[in-house]
Amino acid sequence: MTNDEQLLDAYARERSESAFGELVTRHIDFVYSTALRVVNGDSHLAQDVAQTVFIDLARKAGSLPGDVGLAGWLHHHTCHTAAKAVRTERRRETREQTAMEMKALDDNTRPAWEQVAPYLDESLNQLNPADRDALVLRFLKQQDFRAVGAALGVSEDGARKRVDRALEKLHVLLKHRGSTLSAVALGTALATEAVTAAPAGLAGAVTAAALSGTTATTTAVTAATKAITMTTLQKAAITAALAMAVGTGIYEARQAANARAEVLTLQQQQTPMVEQIQQLQKDREESARQLAALRDDAERRERNPSELLKLRAEVTRLRNEMKDLGDLDKHLAKRLARTANSASTNRSSRTNVYFPSELRSAGLEKLDDAIQTCLYALSTADPDTVARVAKRESAGFEGQDLKFFQYVKSFLTNVSQIRVTSEEDFSDGSVWLSCDLQAADGDKRSFRLLDLKMHPIDGLWVLDQASPITMIPPSDLDR
Repeated sequence: MTNDEQLLDAYARERSESAFGELVTRHIDFVYSTALRVVNGDSHLAQDVAQTVFIDLARKAGSLPGDVGLAGWLHHHTCHTAAKAVRTERRRETREQTAMEMKALDDNTRPAWEQVAPYLDESLNQLNPADRDALVLRFLKQQDFRAVGAALGVSEDGARKRVDRALEKLHVLLKHRGSTLSAVALGTALATEAVTAAPAGLAGAVTAAALSGTTATTTAVTAATKAITMTTLQKAAITAALAMAVGTGIYEARQAANARAEVLTLQQQQTPMVEQIQQLQKDREESARQLAALRDDAERRERNPSELLKLRAEVTRLRNEMKDLGDLDKHLAKRLARTANSASTNRSSRTNVYFPSELRSAGLEKLDDAIQTCLYALSTADPDTVARVAKRESAGFEGQDLKFFQYVKSFLTNVSQIRVTSEEDFSDGSVWLSCDLQAADGDKRSFRLLDLKMHPIDGLWVLDQASPITMIPPSDLDR
């Protein structure tokens, strides 16, 4: 495979667009991820930074030193460009008087990656170039130790030792910034979270913009020469008009980008549910086909009583399974309707995962703790915990209420994992939580869903409603 230096040399000498396009494709993900961290998650600004970096690479391709590591240069230049973009953005927001309040710093209980991300790139730039290049190649470019060693001119074992030493130095720097992660946990976080895939089409847009950068520079110089001949009054008038037009354009572009992002988020949330509904419809059609086949077979075997009884039992079972499929279809349709009804609710995704064996009573003051306490109460049907979760007296918790919680307990039997996938906030302060349950037997055709409605009362989150539904896949009819 052609290495980075050969591709860069081919572009510098021959202006090969294919060579430069290959360079962009190779490095776009880690350049975009670095920019995304430095600009605090602003994806649109990160795309602009990535485009600027590759435009600068195209312009400086012939003047870069021969011994420079391209990955390290791109990381350092991305950090510099992104920091400059952040400062420019802040000054613009100040002039337009639209500055946003900064979020309060998270405490030490925040997730591992959130402890590291705000300070990662600044800490990387405090390392010496050799250590920085080793970490960039290993974690940001996600290369194995053999490829890292080849790039650094050392053996595979040498590359491993250099990465370990550099990771320890980075761990010390981040520890001074308040990180509580160990060196091993830091390496795991870098390996799994450091690189975010660039948006589709960004590589092509960056390549086109970079290759047209030389022409754009010449045009800008000509325009600047003409601007020198203008009078002071003309320049002031044009500057004021441009400032107004740019400010209006920026505001409208930002509003449009936010709207597009919200629409995309809703579409992404609806897609899994639509796919599940389609799969359920296919399963229901298959069950209907099997039921029709059984009816035909029953008519042929009416003379054999034992076979007829067996077929009637199969028909009853299929009817029950078709009813379960219909119930699940309606349940998912309700979920989809609540997702689309963004005018009355505020829906957001969640990634909480609970294991039944690890559930415990964690309190009701915080929503995350209340979710775990509620799932513990549902999975154990313990009267005292159930009474506390539902804000009722234990002595009066009898009859249908206790039978319902016992039913939910049996519903959660043979479940290996409970995943809270989404949250919907309502105007009365209540929250709908959608949970997907994974069967312990690993059968992916099984669906178990659980919707919980939590409501704040006197500073505590209590259970208002619970809606369980299950669908077990049909047995093998030929068995």
